[in-house]
Order: sequence, then C-alpha cells, then structure tokens
Amino acid sequence: MKYGFSKIVDLPFERAVEKVTEELKNEGFGVLTSIDVQATLKNKLNVEFSKYVILGACNPPYAHKALLADYQIGLLLPCNIIVYEKDGKTNLSIFDPMIMLKIMEDEAMQPIAEEIKQKLDRVLRAV
Repeated sequence: MKYGFSKIVDLPFERAVEKVTEELKNEGFGVLTSIDVQATLKNKLNVEFSKYVILGACNPPYAHKALLADYQIGLLLPCNIIVYEKDGKTNLSIFDPMIMLKIMEDEAMQPIAEEIKQKLDRVLRAV
C-alpha cells in the first residue's frame, strides 16, 4: 500500500529539513517532534545509517476538528514527514492523510483529510 507522497529534492539534506519546516509553517503547521533516526540508531545500536529525520507536524485547528470528530484519531497524529538521504540524493516523503479514511469509518473525517492533503501537497511542491 502506498501511504504517502514523495519526491527527490534538489537541496542538501539540512537545507531540505529547514525548507520543509518553513513550508509547513506557511500552511499553518508546527513541528512538534523531530527525530534524528541516524543519531538514534548510532546511540542505541551503534550502527551507521544515512541521514534521516522524522518530523511530526501539527496544524492545531485541523487537529482540533479531527479530535472533535473522533477522539481516537490521536493514534494517527501528528502528520509525519520524513527527509532522508539515499544514494546521494535527498528524499522527502509526506504521509497521505487520505489513508486515515481507509482505517476509519467516519465520513466526518473526509473533508478534514482532503483539506490537510491539499496543504501537505503544497508543502511538497514548494520544497
């Protein structure tokens, strides 16, 4: 199952992380969490891994709407965005909020997921 949308970006890894964070802010998202997977794997397992960060992004008004529609939606929040290096290229992937509709059986989530997807798609295109 494809559960996100992705692209290779013409930016160095660190700049790509900065740029996606800026573009998320432009769409009303804040980054609540930033997990440095490379550092975590090195510290916990003493293994080498490529540059890889997981950003947990939240748009408070939409999160509020979603939580009012279904308290259990918190299990699927925040929206995850990954930036990583592979084969010398910087990759950006964003979770597709429409996937939530395949998990949930709540029609109230449809317009919320569609609006969030539009915002995240703009972020992807802008980076």
